[in-house]
Amino acid sequence: MSDEDALFGILRQSADAACVTALERLVREAPDRRLSRINVLDFAHREGLNEERAITTFLQAAQIGLFDMSWNVLCPSCSGVLDANTSLKTVRSQEYHCAFCNVDSEPTLDDMVEVSFTVSPRVRRIAAHNPDELPIWEYYRQVFFGSGVGLPEDDLDAVMQKVTLDAVELPAGEKALLSLQLPAGAVIVLEPATHTAQFIEVKGEPTPERQNMAVVYHTVRSVTETVELRPGPLRLSLDNRTGMRVLPAIWVVNDAMNAVIGKRRPYLTAKRLLTNQTFRDIYRTNTLDVDQRLKITSLTFLFTDLKGSTELYERVGDLVAFDLVREHFRFLNEIVAAEGGAVVKTIGDAVMATFLTPDHALAAAMRMREAMRRLNETHGREDLLLKIGIHEGPCLAVNLNERQDYFGQTVNIASRVQGLALSRSILATAPVVHNPRSAQLLGSNGQKPVAQSHSLRGVASEVPVYEIP
Repeated sequence: MSDEDALFGILRQSADAACVTALERLVREAPDRRLSRINVLDFAHREGLNEERAITTFLQAAQIGLFDMSWNVLCPSCSGVLDANTSLKTVRSQEYHCAFCNVDSEPTLDDMVEVSFTVSPRVRRIAAHNPDELPIWEYYRQVFFGSGVGLPEDDLDAVMQKVTLDAVELPAGEKALLSLQLPAGAVIVLEPATHTAQFIEVKGEPTPERQNMAVVYHTVRSVTETVELRPGPLRLSLDNRTGMRVLPAIWVVNDAMNAVIGKRRPYLTAKRLLTNQTFRDIYRTNTLDVDQRLKITSLTFLFTDLKGSTELYERVGDLVAFDLVREHFRFLNEIVAAEGGAVVKTIGDAVMATFLTPDHALAAAMRMREAMRRLNETHGREDLLLKIGIHEGPCLAVNLNERQDYFGQTVNIASRVQGLALSRSILATAPVVHNPRSAQLLGSNGQKPVAQSHSLRGVASEVPVYEIP
């Protein structure tokens, strides 16, 4: 039995059967490019699979060595990969520079860090395992651009030749001379391996005389500059003084270029993965370094607590109370996972969970309340009275107490709102209730939130809070 057969046998024991079948078919039959930086959401869409199950399957496959996971920092404009990391630990919080767009961006986990998967060399060797040997346009597809860029599946060379004036593979220490005809407008000489670019502003009266320009590639990145030239002939000298091959291409910035590289498709973000229960279970203590602080612009927090848990232990005894609380945790964990969220931690009888969007947190809260009602009916007593608070906003992903956690005022407010809740209450802030999908969810259930206003400890102004009936 091969390593590949053995690993898929292990994966079948825990992962979704349909996802494993599709994944095994991909590994055995797909062309090399489809196995490099796999976009899990696109894979799920192609195969008609549930996204959450597909994500879970890829995580389990990476855990046993079928795939290698990559955390790629993306340019928010062109979706080019500015930095590829084998772990989130090496993603830095400082600004990244995109030479192609000439912009600096501070990374956020919402959409600037994607997570992709590449088949392990022990399972199948593919061309991308040696990226320096990839043809130039496959390098752009598989290395330079992120998995959310929808480049053409077929005839990529022909398509790229229509939006560039020329492109060349230049080995280490080599030089090249290109003869080009510059059109009016903007032209960019982009080199993807060193992430360097030369901008050319082509304007003025066309000239029949040959113009000359030289570009030298060094191991140290140079500042992106702009030169002015006139429409007409250009002799471009390229000099590779690095220790690796370079792949300069001369792009004409126009609608045709944007139509080719501007197509986008959904991709797996770092924020979504951190809010995945399977990921948290597998990588519980190995996600962030202690000193890392990575921004998230929007995350929804849900806090729960049991009302009168101390009295519960007194009334029914430690053994019965412990079993009841444990059963309550099981229900809550299942509901959080079913709504695409993740339990960050439990604190006594309380739960802290995160969700990508407010509507999923709200749906989870209503399911939790109903689950506790049914559980109390089963036991014939009102033992489990759940209080829930929800808030959405920006936060920092951090490492606290050897656990991936979150920090910031959004977390504080969510906790304080839960503290206002009475038995069986769901309290949510305005960002949660006013979210369009939350409003649609409440409207479909015929529920009208009841507005309140409260002062919260540590918050300067009063916070509008809504009770969900």
